[in-house]
Amino acid sequence: MAALARALPTPLHNPMPEYEDVLPSSSSSSSALPVGPQIPKYGSRKGWKPKTALDFNGGGAYPECHIAQYPLDMGRKKTGTGTTLALQVDQDGLVRYDAIAQHGRAAGSKVQSSFKDLVPLANRTDVSESEREMERPDASSINDTAERTRLALERITHGKIKAAQPKHVPKTNNDATYIRYTPANQGSGEGKQRIIKMTEVQEDPLEPARFKHKKIPRGPAEPPPPVLQSPPRPATAQDQKDWMIPPCISNWKNNKGYTVPLDKRLAADGRGLQDVHINDNFAKFSEALYVADRHAREEVRARAQMQQLLAQKEKAQKEENLRLLAQKAREERSGITSSAPSAGATAPPKELGMGLGGYDSASEDESDADEGSEEEEDEEAIREREQVRNEKRKEREKEMRMSNMGSEMRTKMLAREANRDISEKIALGLAKPTAAKETLLDSRLFNRESLSTGFASEDSYNLYDKPLFQGSSAAAAIYKSAGSGKGNDESYGGGTEEGIRNELEKDRFNLGKATKGFEGADSSEAREGPVQFEKDTIIALDGTSDPFGVESFMNAAKKGGKRVNEDRDEERRKRARDD
Repeated sequence: MAALARALPTPLHNPMPEYEDVLPSSSSSSSALPVGPQIPKYGSRKGWKPKTALDFNGGGAYPECHIAQYPLDMGRKKTGTGTTLALQVDQDGLVRYDAIAQHGRAAGSKVQSSFKDLVPLANRTDVSESEREMERPDASSINDTAERTRLALERITHGKIKAAQPKHVPKTNNDATYIRYTPANQGSGEGKQRIIKMTEVQEDPLEPARFKHKKIPRGPAEPPPPVLQSPPRPATAQDQKDWMIPPCISNWKNNKGYTVPLDKRLAADGRGLQDVHINDNFAKFSEALYVADRHAREEVRARAQMQQLLAQKEKAQKEENLRLLAQKAREERSGITSSAPSAGATAPPKELGMGLGGYDSASEDESDADEGSEEEEDEEAIREREQVRNEKRKEREKEMRMSNMGSEMRTKMLAREANRDISEKIALGLAKPTAAKETLLDSRLFNRESLSTGFASEDSYNLYDKPLFQGSSAAAAIYKSAGSGKGNDESYGGGTEEGIRNELEKDRFNLGKATKGFEGADSSEAREGPVQFEKDTIIALDGTSDPFGVESFMNAAKKGGKRVNEDRDEERRKRARDD
């Protein structure tokens, strides 16, 4: 055996592991050593974790091991290969970014991802001479490559030919069939056995069908099974009402233009099919709003009453002070001086406090202070009385001037005051508002006729229903001379005829002298009122008013052909005359 072992060559692969321990005796060699991991016995597997497939020994999971177990890889989620690239470096320690370009390609493919790949091999310094010499393929590899190429091209060609051929062509059996025929009449001379060749007759594919196929009508079906039901009975009115389904009526479209009653439309709407439940919070909210509004109104009313009461007290206090001042002034003017003025005459009522303009006379110190300020109050009262006297005097002088004024000046002044804006009247003190409610309405609008619906006739172009200054008095007051006052002599050239003529001839505005005046302006007369203008009216041929000249335009359009002929005749006459 030792000689045989030495004669045999050394094995390339050693499937059995080499054990350092050598079995001492042959008796121990008979006992097989356990191969693979040692699996603990049942009951002593606490803390043991089966991880590999060898731990299960081809069996199932261990129920006493409370971990995730995958015997024979059952239940394990298969995770695909990831697309994340590992960081690679070259021999110089630099990161290889060209791995991104080579990712996903075949194993034998080469990607030119650097600059040196573009340099020819003859010019590269990092390539040796042996690497530059490319080995040529041998004849066998060339033949194999050519054969594979030919087969691939034939496969492509046959595929295209089959795709172009029809697929549903019926197959015809053109093979001949040979039949041995033995005639039945053996007595005659023709009763010899012979072989007959049977072939199918060639048919024209474009020949129409010789026979017409006709569908056979379907036979009668089986009778339906009998249905046991109650005899029919007529429907009552209640049944018809219950079975009545309202038609579908759209709330948006009515293409046919039907007139649907309101009750039918509401019935089709389906509003009565469900009960309407209103939340109680709506009533609570409305009640809360009503209570809040009532409280607010009560507070506003109480505040208004308090303000009115305070105003009345303040007014009464002012009147009492003015009465006392007037009484004191009358006594001083008449020379009657009271040695000891009464407490009621010098002091305001006790119920009025300091906030209302009164003085509290509860203490003697305050009464002494009031007596010390009497002189200042007297001077102020004197100034107020003088101011009132001046205003009264001015009003009397104004009334006297108006009474002595002529009718024309009075009319002018009344018109000026009537046309004043309310803001001007308030600024000048002419507005006299009263507390009466009737003055809130303009009395000038009373007894006035309202405008009609059409306002005016259809052929009228008036913008106003009446003149601006209606009445001779207003017009005369505006346009008539004011009399022989001081300013009239200057404005009218001294009032003489020569002065007036000179003033009219002056070119005050540097406009130059007009070459032609207005028609009818030479024989002018003195005017008593404003200038009256006449409306420029266009009269049609039928005598009606034509403000826009429509009738004349239509007549000219109708006569257009005749006018063209007249123009041609006139042009012909001119040419003949020139010749």
